Amino acid sequence: MSQTADRPPEPSDTAFSPDDVPPPPRRIGPVGWLLIVGRGTVLVVFLMLGLMVHSLIRLIEWPLCGQNRPVTPRITRFVCRIALRIMGIGYSTKGAPMSHKGAVVANHAGWLDIFPLNAGQSIYFVSKAEVSSWPGIGLLAKATGTVFISRKGTEAKRQQEVFETRLRAGHQLLFFPEGTSTDSLTVLPFKSTLFQAFYTHGLDRVLQIQPVTVVWHAPAGEDPRFYGWWGDMDFATHLLRVLSVPRQGRVEVIWHPPVPVDAFPGRKELALYCERVIRTAHPLAQN
Repeated sequence: MSQTADRPPEPSDTAFSPDDVPPPPRRIGPVGWLLIVGRGTVLVVFLMLGLMVHSLIRLIEWPLCGQNRPVTPRITRFVCRIALRIMGIGYSTKGAPMSHKGAVVANHAGWLDIFPLNAGQSIYFVSKAEVSSWPGIGLLAKATGTVFISRKGTEAKRQQEVFETRLRAGHQLLFFPEGTSTDSLTVLPFKSTLFQAFYTHGLDRVLQIQPVTVVWHAPAGEDPRFYGWWGDMDFATHLLRVLSVPRQGRVEVIWHPPVPVDAFPGRKELALYCERVIRTAHPLAQN
């Protein structure tokens, strides 16, 4: 998920296996195109209205509350819940989001994950810097408080400071430790690098980590990997395919019990624990 600022990028860097061939393009008939126009128009208008309201409230919220965001995350949750309904995607949950100060880690199928994960919990995504320049998506990401990180080693210290500031402010940051999107049926080994942020300057003594499993159930009769976004799949084609299905599938979010960071001796042990919990709870995982 070579990127430019004038079009949504292709996820060429998200291919987790050269041998895993994405499903062939879905043939879209007249009914499919009507659904695309109808759902797409309503979705775009609704998201833009939500963004406007969010931005206006934030103009008041910022001078009064600074880093704290008591109101705008509620708007984000509402918008994402309604967006799933507009697309026709079913949404269900198990468990409960934590209220303790800390971070969330989840498996990653693709761009669609932002809706179910935002719908039930006040979180702030940690995303690669390139996303900030994506048309539409980048604007939404910036407005909702996404933390953008660079792969440059020279940025590591500054990024660590940003993580600490946001975590100490009570923001629950959401990480995708796989480091890439997948076919939605695969849970890749978690990279432990980002977990190091929880072991600096005493944060391990005050933070908890909540593993979250996101399970995408494909529409009846469609490829089980229908909602996954990986390999050389481009954003526009994937979006059209999702919007064109008459009867959508559903997504399930499983919130697992949070664990204190200092219960683990280091980032590798914590990353491995979260990976195992998320993979074990995924009923469709094929690895």
